[in-house]
Amino acid sequence: MDKPDSWVVHKFGGSSVADADCFRKVAAILEAAPPGRLGVVLSACKGVTDALLRLVALAERQDDGYHTEIAQLRSRHAAIANAVLTAAAARQYLATFDQDCLDVAGILHAVKLTRAAARNVSDLIAGYGEVWSSRLFQRFFAERAQRPGAVQWLDARRVLVVEWDPLGPAIQWEEARARLKTQVAADFRGTLVITGFIAADKRGVPTTLGRNGSDFSASIFGALLEASEIQIWTDVDGVLSADPRRVPDATVIDSLSYNEAMELAYFGAKVIHPQTMAPAVKGGIPIWIRNTFAPEKIGTLICAQPTSLLPVKGITSIERVAIVNLEGTGMIGVPGTAHRLFGALREEGISVILISQGSSEHSICCAIPQEQAERAAAVVRRAFEREMQEGQIQSVDVDPDLAILAVVGDGMAGTPGIAAKVFAALGATGVNVRAIAQGASERNISAVIEGRSATRALRAVHASLYLSPHTISVGIIGPGTVGRVLLDQLASQSARLREQFKLDLRVRGVLGRQRMLLSDSGAALGDWREQYKKSGVATDVTRFVEHLRVDYLPHTVLVDCTASDAIAAHYADWLAAGIHVVTPNKKAGSGDLAYYKRVHEARRAGAAHFLYQATVGAGLPVVTTLRDLLATGDEIDSIEGIFSGTLAYLFNAYDGRVSFSQIVQEARQRGFTEPDPRDDLSGTDVARKLIILGREMGLPLELKDVKVESLVPADLASGTIDEFMAQLPRHDALLADRLAAARARGKVLRYTGRLNAAGEAAVGLQEFDARHVFANIALTDNVVRFATRRYCNNPLIVQGPGAGPEVTAGGVFADLLRLAAYLGARL
Repeated sequence: MDKPDSWVVHKFGGSSVADADCFRKVAAILEAAPPGRLGVVLSACKGVTDALLRLVALAERQDDGYHTEIAQLRSRHAAIANAVLTAAAARQYLATFDQDCLDVAGILHAVKLTRAAARNVSDLIAGYGEVWSSRLFQRFFAERAQRPGAVQWLDARRVLVVEWDPLGPAIQWEEARARLKTQVAADFRGTLVITGFIAADKRGVPTTLGRNGSDFSASIFGALLEASEIQIWTDVDGVLSADPRRVPDATVIDSLSYNEAMELAYFGAKVIHPQTMAPAVKGGIPIWIRNTFAPEKIGTLICAQPTSLLPVKGITSIERVAIVNLEGTGMIGVPGTAHRLFGALREEGISVILISQGSSEHSICCAIPQEQAERAAAVVRRAFEREMQEGQIQSVDVDPDLAILAVVGDGMAGTPGIAAKVFAALGATGVNVRAIAQGASERNISAVIEGRSATRALRAVHASLYLSPHTISVGIIGPGTVGRVLLDQLASQSARLREQFKLDLRVRGVLGRQRMLLSDSGAALGDWREQYKKSGVATDVTRFVEHLRVDYLPHTVLVDCTASDAIAAHYADWLAAGIHVVTPNKKAGSGDLAYYKRVHEARRAGAAHFLYQATVGAGLPVVTTLRDLLATGDEIDSIEGIFSGTLAYLFNAYDGRVSFSQIVQEARQRGFTEPDPRDDLSGTDVARKLIILGREMGLPLELKDVKVESLVPADLASGTIDEFMAQLPRHDALLADRLAAARARGKVLRYTGRLNAAGEAAVGLQEFDARHVFANIALTDNVVRFATRRYCNNPLIVQGPGAGPEVTAGGVFADLLRLAAYLGARL
């Protein structure tokens, strides 16, 4: 406050004075205010204005039910009066209230007879709500203060004189100032309780200030009283960066300029209406938006020069919009086309929300309310009928079911990259932009988009500008060996990712063979096993995907932790639909070449990402290393390595003292093998990895092109896994002989894969000198040797653990984070 005796105007909305408890909260807020003169503008109790207008509608229909509803209004106010006033004060208040009810009933009887209510009649009836709430609060606060003269009631109709014009109610300021002096003594130092919403015209006939009238009243009286500030009390913590019903992570904006607040309000944000701010703006009076039910929170300050450092203050939207597009070669270089277009719309009373025109002048479009679309198209066609007949105008089109997304912030002016982030976020989430508009002030960037994509767009842009966590809808397929470890890793890191990077990897589904867990808000990862066990939902892949992909979350990713051909067969459809896929499953990357190509075509068409780093080397950067070499222009001569952590473990551990079959059994128990160890021993798994790397090199490899030496005895190739494990010991002698022969030559056995630039690929058991890099690895290490034009004399080697659920899940997790970065998360 500037001066100890300056006015501070407080305005309380309907939800703030809904009942007796709310009245007490308002009184407590005012009592806690710093010493000074208080102006308290009150709305009607919540829902009362609508109830009063309903009385008028009933009377117009000659429905006597309005008598019952008047009685209900009396009962409601009587309940509040009896709860907060002394018995004597309540009787006095209700005596006046009863006289008002008689007056209302008399007016409604006249409406019933004429079956029509003039506007001044509706205004008169609607204004009683503010009269009743403010009279009641004045009595209550005076009793509470125990200084009756310090709390005065002011009927705004005795002060405010308005004239309605096409732009709304125009305040007659000089007359209002003069009238205020007659109503409030210059030396008054108490609390002035003022009716919101209502005023009078020049003839003294009661009227209202229209939509958001009580906010307007607060701004008007703030100007008339030369207040140091205005505080608008409502049921939210302040102005939010987005609609919390659509962007749950919307945050309270600390401060806004008047212009920012007007822009946000114009585009539908829950802020003071631009017109209602005008008196405060003209007087440079700061406006606070605060929460009656959480007065300890600071709220949002709206002023001329806010101190907030945020370049973007809010993101909002207008729904149910249509575009009228005027297009033709005859428009180019012809002055007055826009004037004729907008003049025709103005004459028809059609409001234009947004205008967009290319510099070529070949077309011009404008956004209008959808309800006016067909009428607008007819008007424009009439206005340009001659040009259309002569072919100068080719078309007048209307596109309905659209929305306008607006990004607002004074700090965008002169800050490069804001627009890039906005449109990158829209593109990444698959939202098509139909038209764009930005004023020279750079305060607002607006884009017309599909209406059904509005929520997804709001969330994506909100997250891209770091106003909320970057949320990705995650579905885990296969909570088995790798999947369950991945879920545990996500559980351990989710809080850190959210806190440090504003990244919310929201696991909304877990799909297993028999059942699936579905969660709208995200599974509690610390307890996912119990939730999954209790889930009674039978597995249904289609339903699972539909559940994950919702409009209010901008990005969806399916994480396939299975080795299933059936799941991999869905990748192309998912990617084409814009759903990202992350997987250690090698089936799609190494299967049928035609399907592999289809998957990547779908990825491009759907603007989706397909990440499969963990298919080769688990958590090792094998695929990314190869991509980096190729992307920087290196030429690959050959790739050779131990690609199977399972087979690395087996031949590291196999020294002849323990049988080969026993080592296989141990590896399976420790999770080092595929679910069926034959997938490892057959060499198929290594062959698939070679195919994946070969295809990265541009080689059209198929599984049949790889020469594979299988370690699975021919008679055990079929049958169950248990049968295979039981019969494997019968074949231990063969490998024992090969080991002995290698040792006799001073060699070791290693199972490797080899691929060259000509497309020659082979997989099998080889002997290596004891000093060779392949001979000196840890138990489950993968080691991959890249011989390239750059790395010819000393090949590039990638080495590390390449098997086990921990490192494989870690590789998948890394791909998830890589995806988040691609989608705009700041990691």
